[in-house]
Amino acid sequence: MSAATQNATQNNIAHTIAADMDAVNTVIRQKLHSEVSLVNQIAEYIISAGGKRIRPVLVLLVANAYSYKGTAHHELAAVVEFIHTATLLHDDVVDESSLRRGRATANALFGNAASVLVGDFLYSRAFQMMVGLNNMRVMQILSDATNVIAEGEVLQLLNMHDPDVNQERYLQVIRSKTAKLFEAAAELGALISGCNDTQIEAAGEYGRSLGTAFQLIDDVLDYAGDANEIGKNVGDDLREGKPTLPLIYLMENGTPEQRELVRSCIEQGDEQHFDTILAAITTSGALDYTRQQAVTAAERAAAAIADLPDSVYKESLLQLAHFSVHRTH
Repeated sequence: MSAATQNATQNNIAHTIAADMDAVNTVIRQKLHSEVSLVNQIAEYIISAGGKRIRPVLVLLVANAYSYKGTAHHELAAVVEFIHTATLLHDDVVDESSLRRGRATANALFGNAASVLVGDFLYSRAFQMMVGLNNMRVMQILSDATNVIAEGEVLQLLNMHDPDVNQERYLQVIRSKTAKLFEAAAELGALISGCNDTQIEAAGEYGRSLGTAFQLIDDVLDYAGDANEIGKNVGDDLREGKPTLPLIYLMENGTPEQRELVRSCIEQGDEQHFDTILAAITTSGALDYTRQQAVTAAERAAAAIADLPDSVYKESLLQLAHFSVHRTH
């Protein structure tokens, strides 16, 4: 997918829910406010960095696909974005990252302590907002999601510098750390629209599979992307000793020499051999394999919403599934 096509897809989806996103951004601005100036400063910095806003978009698209007419989807979209932003703040501290979305990370600018504490503020503000909606099922979905995400973070920490992580252990991290919030966002859109349990589960399957596809392509782009396009340093995963799917595939299918090099690099967090590892990943078919796993997940997402009534919103959800695997950023 060319850059022009990618931008066109994003613009089409954005246009479909433009008024709703304006309303969500208004909620975000209102709810970000704190009497503590540093909270405002850091929260504004990270939110204004933009990004694709996929998770709030999911809440809006699914709610509209089921003809929702209220305004709770704006609040919920903002809640989901706050939870996601809090995880980013904490992630960047844990990973010691210095670049996200093409800008310095909050921890690089403001320090680790401030980033962690403002992440806590965003989490707690999100819970204040969801309580305000006075819907126990909403609170159950979001509290379960945040708990699973936290478990996923710890699982990923346990996997760091461990060259013996297999595909199942890695996919468990993806399901917990990334796909869970996608799943919750889609479920919330269906829930507030008055959908039955079968429809809510189908929306959740769409979100879960879409989130998996997104993360797998992120793994590919960490080896085959352009730093200017993806907005972070290429090779970060190797530097951090993260055994992602391309590396795991190479460990399982590479030559003895390649496996030994990968093992050493994961254990040491060694990026000195990045070019050698990249060549091995490329020639071994590891990137193609990872892309194919992403395509399978995206197809599963599209199949999950087959029974949705036809509309521009369903079409946007299908475009999003296609975009997830054909993007370069």
